[in-house]
Amino acid sequence: MKDDKYLSITAITRYLKYKLDSDEHLKCVFLKGEISNFKAHSTGHLYFSLKDETSKINAIMFSTNAKKITFQPKEGDKVLVAGRIGVYESTGNYQIYVDEMLEDGVGNLYVAFEKLKADLAKEGLFDESHKQTIPKIPTRVGIITAPTGAAIKDIISTIRRRFPLCETLLFPALVQGENAASDIANKIKIANTYNIDVLIVGRGGGSIEDLWPFNEEVVARAIYNSKVPIISAVGHEVDFTIADFVADLRAPTPTGAAELAVPNMVDVKKQIEQFKIRANENISKRLNYEKLHFESLKNSFVIKNPVIMYENKQQKLDLVLEKIKNLISNRLEISKGKFQILKNNYILNNPTLLYKDNLVKLNMIIEKLELINPLGVLKRGYSLTYQDNKIIKDVNDLEINSNILIKMQNGEITAQVKDIKK
Repeated sequence: MKDDKYLSITAITRYLKYKLDSDEHLKCVFLKGEISNFKAHSTGHLYFSLKDETSKINAIMFSTNAKKITFQPKEGDKVLVAGRIGVYESTGNYQIYVDEMLEDGVGNLYVAFEKLKADLAKEGLFDESHKQTIPKIPTRVGIITAPTGAAIKDIISTIRRRFPLCETLLFPALVQGENAASDIANKIKIANTYNIDVLIVGRGGGSIEDLWPFNEEVVARAIYNSKVPIISAVGHEVDFTIADFVADLRAPTPTGAAELAVPNMVDVKKQIEQFKIRANENISKRLNYEKLHFESLKNSFVIKNPVIMYENKQQKLDLVLEKIKNLISNRLEISKGKFQILKNNYILNNPTLLYKDNLVKLNMIIEKLELINPLGVLKRGYSLTYQDNKIIKDVNDLEINSNILIKMQNGEITAQVKDIKK
């Protein structure tokens, strides 16, 4: 009997694993159910089953994803999970590899939280540039929380222990329920009318539904518009709300908020002592410096002999006056010499000479003009011949029977060319 048509268990398991791994619909599935057979391994991996009224599926959540869970899963919890379906080859069982897990009933709240967070971030309510500085040594701290419970007791006891000089003002508010968000926002507005240095807004831990008022937009905008710096203190260290992102400073717990709001008296005393030491050192250095400066002035030559300082100034003044006097005298002598030269000038003594000199210069210029005057040659018996208003310089420029004009010293002659001899 041939057995080549029979598959091994490994072969069929791998085939089924391949089919499930390659199915696009099984790469990302969303399931809801109740946790059973829960086991948290020492490696951080979570092993459990998800079941409903009629079926059950094995599940595993590796430590990398398990660290992202915001609650502590336990037996019997109803949860929402997202992951992929696959086959575990060693047992041949199919199971879900969980990437995300939420408590059932908070899925819609989580979606609303992420949407409001994104909208407010885009609008700029989380910007660091808008956050105010928490004063180092406040005198009055406002507190907005429930008037009863562990949160208010922890805050007040911590402030009194750390910095008893600080006054606290409680603005009791609803921190859970339908009307809590509007009440918290209203108390923030009221607190801004009081003379307080910093405001703590928060409550103790709880489920996401309990903390939800601090995720409402009305609370976020009240914190953003507050003129008083606000420290948010909502829930435990792992809890984050919209109020935490808008506030000027986020504290992990209400007790932590009190520690951030006021300094430690012991540290303040130490700092004051340091300031005192530094102040005394600076005063001592300044006194020594001024003392040395005074001694140097007291022993200075000028203080001991003030008359000498006056005599030095008087001597400098005499030198300056003498210099001014010499400058004026020199200037007068120069001006006097120039005046004497002008006074002895022959033109001033005999102004007719100036006329005669200019007349001689004029006649010389006329003579030079006469020498270069082209008509001057006519006086010596020469003449100028024109044809068509042009001077004839060459006999070749004339034509037989052409009319010409001859200019002489005392007149002009019009003639006609009859013959040309070269």
